[in-house]
Amino acid sequence: MSMLSYSLRRVVYMIVVLAVLSVLVFVIIQLPPGDYATSYVEALRLQGEEVTDAQIQSIKKQYGLDLSLYQQYFRWTGGLLRGYLGRSFYWNEPINDLLAERLPLTVVLSTCTLLFTYAVAVPIGILSATRQYSAFDYVFTVVGFIGVALPNFLFALIVLYLLYEGFGLSAGGLFSSNYVAEPWSWGKVADLIKHLPAPIFIVGTSGTAGLIRVMRANMLDELRRPYVQTARAKGLAETRMLLKYPIRIAINPILSTIGWSLPGIFSGSTIVSIVLALPTVGPLLLDALRAQDFYVAGSILMILSALTVIGTFISDLLLAWADPRVRFD
Repeated sequence: MSMLSYSLRRVVYMIVVLAVLSVLVFVIIQLPPGDYATSYVEALRLQGEEVTDAQIQSIKKQYGLDLSLYQQYFRWTGGLLRGYLGRSFYWNEPINDLLAERLPLTVVLSTCTLLFTYAVAVPIGILSATRQYSAFDYVFTVVGFIGVALPNFLFALIVLYLLYEGFGLSAGGLFSSNYVAEPWSWGKVADLIKHLPAPIFIVGTSGTAGLIRVMRANMLDELRRPYVQTARAKGLAETRMLLKYPIRIAINPILSTIGWSLPGIFSGSTIVSIVLALPTVGPLLLDALRAQDFYVAGSILMILSALTVIGTFISDLLLAWADPRVRFD
């Protein structure tokens, strides 16, 4: 089977999967009792305001909540196909605008974190395997276990405390207070770059530690293969031998999951973003779920689902390109 026919078949499968996922997402966000109108009316009553049934019906009609579930579903999916995500109930503005405010910062932070993770983890994993039981290996084995075991949000709290108590610095946010509401300028870009290292280090720690363990284990497994011993016996230089054979094979599990990073690039690390007060998409999703803002929550979840499917497809193509043993038939 050729790459083209394989790709076309996978695209058809992706369309079917996304259609099924749209139904599942819609059902899941409709599961909590009530809707946004119910939450809105309850908030008004808690403030001491009387709300009549006629007003409740008017609110539901205003937000399209008086429609049947299947009508709401087709109205929502129709907007998705046109690139219009709908209007937020809670924030009372187009969802496209809400995402446009947060998405660039989310993509910058998550992409830098992803690059940091792979740039650090892959070389360290290779060196740990080639220097097994050395001091270098023991140190990063311990660091890896700590990184995997320590939750990112707890690590974020520790870093926040140490920086503030030790140096009087704050690792929270992506901008200084005087730049938060300012329009974009070179000064604001420089301020963003100055604030990026702390969240990149915090968010990337867990992923880096896990990848180190995976890369080390895969390399150790490959280094014990007979073809490695044969290559060494024939006098092939160690560095050339590692690059040409074991590394290409050991990196396959990492390539097969690299596409799954796309949803993370879009959403960012939600809990860490809340702890560090980062203006990313993750906290927006959490607020939308709390407010039962159907269009915001559903649109973000649908985008995450689409990115997961697309990322898996990209991983398959990368795997086939990197490992000639992979065959599509």
